[in-house]
Amino acid sequence: MRQVPPLVIAHRGASGYRPEHTLAAYRLAIALGADYVEPDLVSTKDGVLVARHEAEISRTTNVGRRGEFADRLTTKELDGRAVSGWFVEDFTLAELKTLRVVERLPELRPQNTRFDGRYDVPTFDEILGLLSAESERLGREIGVYPETKHPAHFADLGLALEEPLLDTLSVHGFGGPEAPVFIQSFDPTNLQWLRPRTGLPLVQLVEAPGPSGVQSDLVTATGLRRVAQWADAVGVAKDLVLPRHPGTGTIGAPSSLVVDAHAIGLQVHVWTMRDENVFLPTGYRRGESPSDPGDSIEETQAFLDAGVDGLFTDQPDTTLEARRLHASGIKIHAAM
Repeated sequence: MRQVPPLVIAHRGASGYRPEHTLAAYRLAIALGADYVEPDLVSTKDGVLVARHEAEISRTTNVGRRGEFADRLTTKELDGRAVSGWFVEDFTLAELKTLRVVERLPELRPQNTRFDGRYDVPTFDEILGLLSAESERLGREIGVYPETKHPAHFADLGLALEEPLLDTLSVHGFGGPEAPVFIQSFDPTNLQWLRPRTGLPLVQLVEAPGPSGVQSDLVTATGLRRVAQWADAVGVAKDLVLPRHPGTGTIGAPSSLVVDAHAIGLQVHVWTMRDENVFLPTGYRRGESPSDPGDSIEETQAFLDAGVDGLFTDQPDTTLEARRLHASGIKIHAAM
């Protein structure tokens, strides 16, 4: 992998400003200066890769208000839990294109709801076409960072994601080992299948400990050595790099994750930087409302100090400004 400054990766596009996973969100992320845009990929009934955060689409489209699709409301097991709703694999691309996208977090981002109903669900082909056109127009390389969502689920349906992903990348000139692409997944089996079939860098995603407090063994020193057999980077929940103190919610000293990963040649990308108070550690919150903007610039600089190689972000402009300040050596602390 080429050595670059810490990457700014537009998480589902500029999803702090537009409904996520729309061409508008990706286009705005590019205009703001993001290095990469991140589409989550799922499959339609007829095997076309499209961008949705989950296979279930009721929170991000108007499908629940479309009476002609009422009989497709169902319950399925997804990643080991029962999920009720409408699922992308029950719609052909033509049917899916009749739906319109809505803001996933309307309570936190009411300003984004004015865009509800204006955009359709983009295909991966359309996203790569946008990146190619904008890279040429702007004279700079814009990368893509796709995630395979629920790969085992789709494989069981006969709609495996891996080959269409590699084929679509290749068609658009993103298939070579020097292309600006990272492929990410939570599923090690998915990445292990891809490893001998592509020279593109692969990223093992790892969540923070859940309510049980049990940490994934993939981020221990031993686990990272195993990950290095099939991946080039780990994409980790940010609390795994800068853990929060129980009770206070403030962040303390960095864990050993970045040092351990770098020692064996793995990059570390963290998710997700967001401006709203509800997503920030206690010390960076400003104002009273969960939706008020806090000091995510200072939070981001703490992760850059910890040595991360990339940052997923809902507000690329904020993260880019933090990176600029950090690179200049300027440490500005907002008034408490």
